[in-house]
Amino acid sequence: MESEVKKKISTKDPAPLGRVNRGGRPNVPHKRRSSVSVMCTLIEKKIIEANAKRVGMNPSVFLRNLGLNTRIEVRVKTLPKPVLELRGMLNHIAANLNQIARRRNRGDDLNAMERALLDQDVRSLRGLVKNINTYVS
Repeated sequence: MESEVKKKISTKDPAPLGRVNRGGRPNVPHKRRSSVSVMCTLIEKKIIEANAKRVGMNPSVFLRNLGLNTRIEVRVKTLPKPVLELRGMLNHIAANLNQIARRRNRGDDLNAMERALLDQDVRSLRGLVKNINTYVS
């Protein structure tokens, strides 16, 4: 009689068929499967671990939160417009000089047009040197 009473008082639901004693960690919708390796010195590693322990996290969670929640200022170095213009002119002159050098290395002589371009490039380079000197000074 006593055993019948105990069976009736039990509040546990019987396990459905095929799922006897499932247990374990529940499935999460977005499981973390990717890892990032970080190179650091032994001292840096100890500091990271100590900081994580101080706030009650493991190093992985600590670094993830730090990386996802911390704003980092990105300073984009932009050159002034005159410097960018000088750079463009230098690239243009360099391309012309490369074409002339290729022709000379093949053994071809320069025609009048190429000589004029070479003289123009030399004058442009001298002007650029003056501009750079005035910009720097």
